[in-house]
Amino acid sequence: MRLLIIEDELPMRIALVKTLEAEGYRVISAVDGPSGMESALTEKVDLILLDVMLPGLDGYALCRELRHRGQEVPVLMLTARGQVQDRVEGLDCGADDYLVKPFSMKELLARVRALLRRQSRVQAVPDTLLLGGLHLDFRKQEATREEELVEFTTREWDMLKLLVAAKEEPISREQFLDEVWEYNAWPTTRTVDNFVAKLRVKIEENPNAPEFVLTVRGIGYKLKVR
Repeated sequence: MRLLIIEDELPMRIALVKTLEAEGYRVISAVDGPSGMESALTEKVDLILLDVMLPGLDGYALCRELRHRGQEVPVLMLTARGQVQDRVEGLDCGADDYLVKPFSMKELLARVRALLRRQSRVQAVPDTLLLGGLHLDFRKQEATREEELVEFTTREWDMLKLLVAAKEEPISREQFLDEVWEYNAWPTTRTVDNFVAKLRVKIEENPNAPEFVLTVRGIGYKLKVR
């Protein structure tokens, strides 16, 4: 995995580079907004760690411009500005996650791993999938059965993507919580069971005898694609 760090503070940049390289990542870095933008557009990277307060072009504007140009690489925004409105602005401009300084390098690495897993999952999901009579379009997040629209919530789509990307391997309840809920709402494993029950109502011909969303005893759930 190749990561881009856009950070103007030398001590922080050195610490990030050393930490990430020690974990086996290949790292390139930029020291200001304009050079960071050039690297983001010309270098093939899997993740960008982006400081907000940058000379020449701030992180919000840089991220917004990347998304405007169709760049979908995950962005982890790093900033000393921890107010709610700052976080909202960062996410609204297209950042995937937001980490407030000072932070522990363990937390940083956990956030990096989570974003890379999420990106890998997105790339593994097909554009469309047919489950029995249900047609799923993951690009549009649209589901139809016999030309009738079937409504799925955003979280249900995220659960489906995780199941599809696993290619019939089981997903634990804890993994659902980590990757779909990200523990933000403090749910429990019972929450996952409740959402799976709702998925089965929308997917299965007989939710009490599921053919597609199957329970794996002692682990969690998997999606069986025929």
